[in-house]
Amino acid sequence: MREDYEKVRRMQRQLAALPVPRYRAGNWQTLPGDGDHQVPVRVFQPKERKRDDLLLFFHGGGWVTGDIESYTPACTTMADLTGCVVVSVDYRLAPEHPFPAGLEDCYRMARLVLEDPQRAGAGETGEVVLIGDSAGANLAAAVSLLLRERGQRGANRQILFYPVTHWDHDPATSPFPSVRHHGEGYRLTNTEVQDYFELYVPDPEQRRDRLVAPLLAEDLSGQPETLVVTAELDLLCDEGEAYGRALQEAGNAVRIHRVEGALHGFIVLPRFSRSLREAYEVINEFLDGGATAGRQEGTA
Repeated sequence: MREDYEKVRRMQRQLAALPVPRYRAGNWQTLPGDGDHQVPVRVFQPKERKRDDLLLFFHGGGWVTGDIESYTPACTTMADLTGCVVVSVDYRLAPEHPFPAGLEDCYRMARLVLEDPQRAGAGETGEVVLIGDSAGANLAAAVSLLLRERGQRGANRQILFYPVTHWDHDPATSPFPSVRHHGEGYRLTNTEVQDYFELYVPDPEQRRDRLVAPLLAEDLSGQPETLVVTAELDLLCDEGEAYGRALQEAGNAVRIHRVEGALHGFIVLPRFSRSLREAYEVINEFLDGGATAGRQEGTA
């Protein structure tokens, strides 16, 4: 990955070159005080608007690959299956822009959208829901921590698909069995994750920062209602669920749902995928009723 990340980026864009979906592109100016930095976004409209909520989406790809181009099919699916407007953020990638550049982009866009949800595309009664997958879920969790720490308005809800929440993915030292059981021969490998970390956070000591490994945060209070969706055959499964339990222990409302038989990255699968359909059933329950909706799989 350290040698081939540029090739991976090109291949992802080629695979995403499907018939043009319904979206509007733009470069959103960040809030005053953030300088002149602009962040590209795509706004996806559902075929049928069922909810006023706006989903602010941070894509996966190990903070190194992925972009709004390669995730356009997934965001189109997300908009249609939830009936929500989806805003996809094209944050800066490592290694050209290591930590905290991508996080800063996501944080600034969250502040901008949370300050005026209707202007960003939410309906009159809609709320902003932070959502991300893998590294994007890591960024969503870190954004929520930052918003609370800095005394700013946070989202009421967040959805974390198979999030990265810990820094150690070496099977010899990781505290999580899923790293040892599913770190080779599946969609995502231990070596790949470690490569991503070396590119995103070159300083090994800094990888223990709560904004890189949110499971290590000393204070997880005051976080949004959270849905954690994990994949059974994913090396990140255990750490994602551990983060959900840590949020619960800090007094937050959390639902944890494990998709059995699923691999890492299933959010980009076709709509007929069983894993994808199951995940969106849970997401729609969560959007309708929060963390108390449906069964409380995996909760303490």
